[in-house]
Amino acid sequence: MKDRITIQGRDGAFGAYIARPKALPAPAVVVLQELFGVNADIRKTCDELAEQGFLAVAPDLFWRQERGVDLSVTSEADWQHGLRLYQAYDRDAGARDVKGTVDAVAKLPGCTGKVAVLGYCLGALMVFLTAVRHGVDAAVAYHGGDTEKYLGEIDGLHAPMLMHLAEEDEFISKAAQADIKAALAKKSNATVYSYPGQNHAFSRHGGAHYNAEAAALAHERTNEFLRQQLR
Repeated sequence: MKDRITIQGRDGAFGAYIARPKALPAPAVVVLQELFGVNADIRKTCDELAEQGFLAVAPDLFWRQERGVDLSVTSEADWQHGLRLYQAYDRDAGARDVKGTVDAVAKLPGCTGKVAVLGYCLGALMVFLTAVRHGVDAAVAYHGGDTEKYLGEIDGLHAPMLMHLAEEDEFISKAAQADIKAALAKKSNATVYSYPGQNHAFSRHGGAHYNAEAAALAHERTNEFLRQQLR
């Protein structure tokens, strides 16, 4: 069942998309958006997680700037709109919003109380920041831009973390990827997978660089990780 709910966060209330599995109770996954908001791609990701047996919730991260952002990845105007929101986004406040979402989702009827966070690009960075600053049950990050800027906070990472990096990512340099890998290699609870020949957002539904084989491999690894950590 697909629906929208309101999350009462630490700093205010905001909307979220929710997809429920057929069998409840179930562990939950909070899905964090790219700069396009809670769009068709993110909603489909939630639906797929629900099909895998997870309660999936995607909060509106841009609610302070503009509520209900839903942008197309194929529209240049939407790209520019999303970039403006991305550049003005308050990451510190955003991490509080994600933690507030995790806390609220853990208490939802039908949730076992176990909650992971999973995100893409901006959302992946917010996964990292939330995990190191506030703590979560498990964390999954797909090509998180600017993660290298926050590696000084790596000691705060206590949750199991899975990170996917595209080797030819046009937004995360090879030097930045090397720094990320080196930092996470020091954490026994972190695993990094690198995808040769892949560009940024290789797993985005309908994206310009979508690669079915690499996306399937990443999602298989993610689902196995989530089942292990949330059982």
